[in-house]
Amino acid sequence: MNLLLLELADFVSESTARISGRRHRQLLDVIRATPGKECRAGLLNGKTGTAKISVITPEMTELSVTLSGEPPPKLSVTLIAALPRPKTFLKVLHTATVMGVERMIFLECWKVDKSYWSTPLIEPGSIREHLLLALEQAGDTVLPRVEFRRRFKPFVEDELPGIAAGTLALAGHPTATESMPHHLSGKITLLVGPEGGFTDYEIGLLEQNGVRPVSFGRRIMRTEFAVTALLARME
Repeated sequence: MNLLLLELADFVSESTARISGRRHRQLLDVIRATPGKECRAGLLNGKTGTAKISVITPEMTELSVTLSGEPPPKLSVTLIAALPRPKTFLKVLHTATVMGVERMIFLECWKVDKSYWSTPLIEPGSIREHLLLALEQAGDTVLPRVEFRRRFKPFVEDELPGIAAGTLALAGHPTATESMPHHLSGKITLLVGPEGGFTDYEIGLLEQNGVRPVSFGRRIMRTEFAVTALLARME
């Protein structure tokens, strides 16, 4: 936990917060914090600063909080990914959040197993829990938007042009002839298909709607590695 992430409900006064549960146990059992110890802190979707422990008991921690800094800037990236298998989904969610992605959309594609949509890991409560852990890791406070779309063609034809408007729209695709550019800046819409790539129909539809297929070469990467490698090209 590189940042103690607080919520408005934790505050008992303007500058005093009281926590229990996982965050309290982290301070008590892992960090072995004692009264007077300071740590980095931030308000969810708000400012960052410090929190000084006033009282710590087996049940709760009370902190004196000072928040005046800004969270790290986000990448101006909308990540659109074919919904991967559940455990990989969590890795992509964590990686994209840590790297500062503003918005994620997980999409139905031909090669997406229908069973992936029934996992409890994509339920709002699970997603929020994993997003908070990723924000704590990154020292960030601002939750990214996470959305899902079940119909590929209507999404690409009706929504994607508006999402991608004014951005550089790229699709990672292993058989693309164009190489992935280096040191990308500005607003980016980044699409990542299933591990076997988009189908010919899907990549053709994306191209018709203004998306450029790009590749790292002939090697096929796992989804979580492809997302990391692609995002690493962003400045």
